[in-house]
Amino acid sequence: MPAKCFLIFSFLFPCAAAAGENLLYFEGQAVGGYSSEAGKAVFHSMSASAPMQKTSAGFDFLSKFSSEAGDTGTLALQGRLAYEPDASDRLEAQLYNAYYRAKTPYGYLWLGHNRPASGLESYFDTHGALLQVLPMYGYGNDRDWGLGVSKDLAWGGAAFSATTGSGMPLRCAGSYLLSARVAKGSLSGDNSENGFYASAGKIPEIHGYDVMEGSERSSAALGTDYALLWDRWELRADLRAGKMRGMKYSAGLARLGLNLLAENRLKLEAQAVYSGLEKAEGWALASGVSFTLAPELTWRALFEYDEPMKDRRVTTQLYYYLPL
Repeated sequence: MPAKCFLIFSFLFPCAAAAGENLLYFEGQAVGGYSSEAGKAVFHSMSASAPMQKTSAGFDFLSKFSSEAGDTGTLALQGRLAYEPDASDRLEAQLYNAYYRAKTPYGYLWLGHNRPASGLESYFDTHGALLQVLPMYGYGNDRDWGLGVSKDLAWGGAAFSATTGSGMPLRCAGSYLLSARVAKGSLSGDNSENGFYASAGKIPEIHGYDVMEGSERSSAALGTDYALLWDRWELRADLRAGKMRGMKYSAGLARLGLNLLAENRLKLEAQAVYSGLEKAEGWALASGVSFTLAPELTWRALFEYDEPMKDRRVTTQLYYYLPL
């Protein structure tokens, strides 16, 4: 299904390019490292089945629409063709953003493949980073297919989404996920944001872009997230608990970052993720560095210890993002 979606949006891309004020970027990355659990070199940042991160090339396209009254909407398309030598299909089409967001008098409305209204992932974009948020550890969806609404308020904001619950692949057979989030403050305006969110639905089991066999199971989550930007420091946290695949769980993330050098070209980060899924409890502890070599080129490195898998993994990445 992702390959079909990728071809569809590639076909639509020339039509979209003539629709409004456009921004087009080329995105490329080279990823490699070593895993003690695998006992060999690996070419992915998390696992061979996960969409993050692999050697790939792709595009990021934004088209802004406006009228005499101002902005009316945004079309976003973002996809890659990834190479994974350890997977059965070495070439994998990956589709991230594929949505239209309309600005209305009552707030914003989006339709397509976008971020659901849950946790840090609802406003913290990590699609190109090595350090990831809770959905990449199995708790929630970084992107999902459906629709959503959001509104900025004087004290913060509110959002709601109704999605398929299938995450990256498009699948609508009997699955759904309803999510809602309210936030106090705005990270872009107040340098801090505190969100509270909940979700419920019936979802299939997903591994990357593959839907596993079996029926959908009930899923529910309740959580809170927090982000703070202070001088050169960044603090992010996310705590959630609920039920999925018939098992109760709790999960938490805490990340501390320090920006250094002119224009914050160097970033040092440390992160702890707790996975409390029944019979799979444990920690993932990571430290990372990011250095901007040039405006369009960034080098990243990551060391992570995965306690449940008894894995020590070192990953490095060259990430290229060029406006065309």
